This record gives sequence, structure tokens and C-alpha cells, in this order.
Amino acid sequence: MQKIARRALVASGVALLCFTAQVWAQEPMRVRGTVEAMDGAMYVVKTRSGDTVKVALTDKPLFVAMAKVSMADIKPGMFVGTTALPQADGSLRAVEVHIFPEAMRGTGEGHRPWDLEPNSTMTNANVEAAVSGVNGQTLTMKYKGGEKTVAVTPQTVVVTYAPGDKAEVKPGTKIFLSAAEKKPDGTLQTARITYGKDGLTPPM
Repeated sequence: MQKIARRALVASGVALLCFTAQVWAQEPMRVRGTVEAMDGAMYVVKTRSGDTVKVALTDKPLFVAMAKVSMADIKPGMFVGTTALPQADGSLRAVEVHIFPEAMRGTGEGHRPWDLEPNSTMTNANVEAAVSGVNGQTLTMKYKGGEKTVAVTPQTVVVTYAPGDKAEVKPGTKIFLSAAEKKPDGTLQTARITYGKDGLTPPM
């Protein structure tokens, strides 16, 4: 990277603009879709928007499975993430909740906009309380600098991470790429594939 930077500094103005455009093109992107086929070493993926893309893996890729669990598996003190939608009264309704393994505690901690659905948010935080009430369940989640309470409904999908296996990622498998890099030829490259076990669609 330092060598590239030195070359960019001594290059002409036109070359510098090309370098900047290349970096912009490599901005990581999220992809949700279904594996349709294999094309050599590449996965042919149909995205949820209907487009078809080819995805290559880095040298040492990580495969992570998502398995369905229940709210009963969530305990105070756990580190979880949830995608939520705002309600008319200003509260948040969880679309999904995913339980992080202890080794991933602190991953992406905080509250931010998310692109699963319009106006959706992502909150990764510690569970302070999980409470059942007349109108359903709620999760109180605390992160550095803030706290959110989300309503969990029967429609909320609750999942956890599990060790993955490349052999399980085949045509028909639903996948989620959290940080794919677009190459100049239009293909994508990723270091990690998250996929749903037993037909599950990764809900993030």
C-alpha cells in the first residue's frame, strides 16, 4: 500500500484521478442472494434485486453458517445484533436478532442505519434485559454511548452463528456477503461468506 501511495504522489494529475477512481470502485458492498451455480472457482449468485453476479473468494476465505434458534436462547449479558424497523410511536420492532459467539463480542458495536429494508437500523450491543409481557417480548440493549429497547414479535427471526463448511454452499444456498469488493471486470471478491443452514435465509 505504501508503494502504491508513493507512486500516486509522483504521478501526473490524470494518473492520480485514475488511482482515486480505482479506490472508489473498490468500496466494500453488501450482497444478499442465492447461489445459482459454480463457474470454475466462482459462485454465480442471483441477488435479491434480480441481478446475477460472479463471486470469487480470497486465498483464505471464511465460511460462517447461520442457524435458527429462539428467544429462549438469549440471556442477559450476551452480545447480540438486531435489525429493526421504526414504528409509528417511535419504538423499534426487531426484524431479526442474531447471537454473536463470545469470540465476536464487540463486533460493530453501536447503532446505525442498515440496508435490509428502507429505514431499517442495526444495533450490536450487550443484552441488559430480555422481558416477556402481555404484548410480546422486548430486548434492552446497551452499547457504548447509548441504549435501545426493541420489541420482538413472533415474526422476528432469531439466529446464531455456527462453524461453516464450504461444501454446504451450493446451488440453492442463501448467502450474505457483508464486505464484497467489486473488481474492474465486474466480478466480486470476498473473504467471507455467511450462509443459512437448512434452507434458512440469512436475515440480516
